[in-house]
Amino acid sequence: MKIIKNILAAIGLVCVSGLFIFAIQSDKVGQSDKAGSDNDVVETTRMINDYNVYALSVPDNLNFAGEAMPLQDPDILERMDRELLVNTYWQSNGLLMFKRAEKYFPIIEPILKKNGIPDDFKYLAVIESGLTNAVSPAGARGVWQIMPATGRENGLEVNSNVDERYHLEMATEVACKYLLKSKENLGSWTLAAAAYNAGNAGVSNRLREQDVNAYYDLLLGEETGRYLFRIVALKEILTHPKKYGFNFTSKDLYKTIPTYKVEVDTAVTDFTKFAQRYGINYKILKIHNPWLREPKLNNSSRKKYVIEIPEKGNYSIKP
Repeated sequence: MKIIKNILAAIGLVCVSGLFIFAIQSDKVGQSDKAGSDNDVVETTRMINDYNVYALSVPDNLNFAGEAMPLQDPDILERMDRELLVNTYWQSNGLLMFKRAEKYFPIIEPILKKNGIPDDFKYLAVIESGLTNAVSPAGARGVWQIMPATGRENGLEVNSNVDERYHLEMATEVACKYLLKSKENLGSWTLAAAAYNAGNAGVSNRLREQDVNAYYDLLLGEETGRYLFRIVALKEILTHPKKYGFNFTSKDLYKTIPTYKVEVDTAVTDFTKFAQRYGINYKILKIHNPWLREPKLNNSSRKKYVIEIPEKGNYSIKP
């Protein structure tokens, strides 16, 4: 019985000691939090999961397509700060943008350059679709989120069998045409970018109604009002990954798969068999040619289509 009493006493002593230590630690944490709230002390102790959230400094010289952002305006500064915070701390999405940019920017950049479009517009594609073949509730599709009428007006085939809005090179050409026209109509690349979201007429009407001539002076709806700020935020983050806490190596990024072109000017009744002739399967054929919307090609007009086939060795194909 005496032994049991001694054991219980020892347990009690340990419990009391633990409570005493916990009270001391809690007091230290409380003091640290209070000091932090007064901006007097910077807490340097790392959290257990090594994760910390910091305020960000908005760079002084942000611009879009060479047009400076007026950050001396407190409204502009706050809106830019918001987009930097949202896109920096949405880490999973940020990493995906780095990965996809490595794959798709090399395709987009030379087309922009050829058409005289500033390189910064590749970030417009990032915020439009996340560099995926997205589908909007309004019916816009592809990396550049082109509406059916806009696609057809600019020479794209858009139907249930073939939808060239999903063809990255062709869609980028259409986006360039639209942006050049917007720049000519509205006078600046910033307004041209806004028009990609709200339409040329929509932006022109707002400029006239509010008697201003610059995007940053306009009162706009939520989406168009954030549009340029989101583009510039993605440009800043994707250009300076380390500055915003993104850590990766080149092997972590997605790569462009080399392909060769096959011309087709007849109907194709079965794309599964077509793919097998080139040593791939239907899934891989669709990955590289998402504009082919059905497992066959009608082609009653004998139009010439160019189909991308991945070079051998990039996929493991089971016989």
